[in-house]
Amino acid sequence: MLFNQYTSLSRFNFVIAIVSTTGQGDLPANARLFWKKLLRKKLPPDHLQDVSFTTFGLGDSSYPQFNWAARKLHKRLLQLGAQEFHHRGEADEQHEEGSGASWDPWAASLRQQTLIRYPLEHGRDPIPGDVLLQPKWILSGVTHNPVTDTAPTSTQNDQSSTVNGVGSTNGDLRDHGKGLAGIANAFDTKCYGLLVRLEENRRLTPLDHWQDVRHLCFSCDSQVEYSPGDVLTVMPENSGNDVDQILQLMDWSGQADQTICFEPTSNVLETDFYPRPLVTVNQKCTQLTLRKLLKYHLDIRAVPRRSFFAMVAHFADDPMHKERLLEFTDPQYIDELYDYTTRPRRSILEVLQEFHSIKIPWSWAANVLPELRGRQFSIASGGSRKHTSEGRTNFELLVAIVKYKTVIKTIRQGVCTRFLAGLPAGTCMNVMLQKGGLNIQKSEAAKPVVMIGPGTGLAPMRSLIWERYQWRLAMPSMNLGETVLFYGCRNQEADFFYNEEWKALKETMPLKVYTAFSRDQKAKLYVQDVLVQQAELVYDLLHSQCGMVYVCGSSGKMPKAVRIALVNIFQSKGKMEESVAEDYLQTMEKQGRYKQETW
Repeated sequence: MLFNQYTSLSRFNFVIAIVSTTGQGDLPANARLFWKKLLRKKLPPDHLQDVSFTTFGLGDSSYPQFNWAARKLHKRLLQLGAQEFHHRGEADEQHEEGSGASWDPWAASLRQQTLIRYPLEHGRDPIPGDVLLQPKWILSGVTHNPVTDTAPTSTQNDQSSTVNGVGSTNGDLRDHGKGLAGIANAFDTKCYGLLVRLEENRRLTPLDHWQDVRHLCFSCDSQVEYSPGDVLTVMPENSGNDVDQILQLMDWSGQADQTICFEPTSNVLETDFYPRPLVTVNQKCTQLTLRKLLKYHLDIRAVPRRSFFAMVAHFADDPMHKERLLEFTDPQYIDELYDYTTRPRRSILEVLQEFHSIKIPWSWAANVLPELRGRQFSIASGGSRKHTSEGRTNFELLVAIVKYKTVIKTIRQGVCTRFLAGLPAGTCMNVMLQKGGLNIQKSEAAKPVVMIGPGTGLAPMRSLIWERYQWRLAMPSMNLGETVLFYGCRNQEADFFYNEEWKALKETMPLKVYTAFSRDQKAKLYVQDVLVQQAELVYDLLHSQCGMVYVCGSSGKMPKAVRIALVNIFQSKGKMEESVAEDYLQTMEKQGRYKQETW
């Protein structure tokens, strides 16, 4: 369930909350309304005294605010009198085994403790883990054209009807007594907020460079505002060749172009909660087919998780295949699973090709295959570059095309960046504009800023530089704070993006650019090294002038290395003990003067 669907937890007596951390330690967008209501001062300390709960956090340890959302929620529930019946769990995306490394043992412990706390009736046993449960929704064929007919019928259930191509029992679904409306029919326009046209798709790196990095420009007629740090979400598409392959592998070709719908597998009482289908279908997809579902909505190139192997083992006819698939679900074979999937980045499609006896019923496709999710890209345009000369809203992206080799012969490619790389100018597509986590304010214009953005982390930094330049033009009398960019890449000649822009802007605003070209000399040089080289300047801007720090780019080693460099600078230039320097950096974070957006 989504947090925002509920105004209070007091109606429940047993709650398991799973929450990710976004932005600067914030709850995700679909939980913020819920969180706001939970923070109301008028709530008494015994408001949730009848609620037993536990929480599990999904986080990334490269962020300073690691799993803050789950920790804040857990603490607030305790403050309101809720009783913790199982310890909080925390997953780390940086772990080599991903979130499953923490989730699997935590979930097993939760199951065991739940059975102790809420024992089953005498004579009833827990459902074994290897039982294939009936899904809430399946795919079903329809015998009409849903665009023109008003009374559709399903080929699998005469009791059901469809709404915009998505099935509903008795023509009506209820969510705790409230109309499920757009949730039940799974047509959700939140990811298709803007219709944009691709104006430019230009490669910035030389053709002989190891990486293809693109500058993409999109425009739209809608007059919309955005700020540095905001993101554009692009919905990718699977290639037609990949779709044809999985249709043939699963023997789905005969059903591929027939109209289908989502249909609930059980009747829904008016007071029952019934979840939405697992896949959110584009509203513009007026006549859903299995081919469209695979092309636009299911991620057949994803690296499979353990749960995928547990599911497809039920559909494997070969006993040896089934045995091997089940081994991948066994925690004692976690290393083999990692070597088979994560290390070589083997995809779901490739697994199905190797285990050719797997034949998934087409009606189960959306339950077995994960949803193809939009990819977020930080917007690289700001200030005057947010609008074209014709008055259209302009969005510029800096995108590295994901393409690399592993032990598998076939070259690995990112689904979204491969899709973007092949788009010609003039292509129209739907995107979603989303607020980012940097929360940059015009009131901060007088403060100096230190921006650290290696690689494509430069995108939001470029947006901010152009925004600050525009602020200066709009307020000539304002004393614009110094703008300092630390940029890192491999080679000055190959991937020093927007260098000419920086040269021009230095003439009109207080801009300094320091670079780290890691492969242009024998000893590798990174942004954290250049920070230390400019320690006196950095200390003056951040300590003496109370400036801001923005760190953007790849998660992993870089953010942690930057933090260590800043602590070392505070120690050396401020004559601080290490603990005092750490405290000062943490104070900057609490004051909103240190912000990080990594991916």
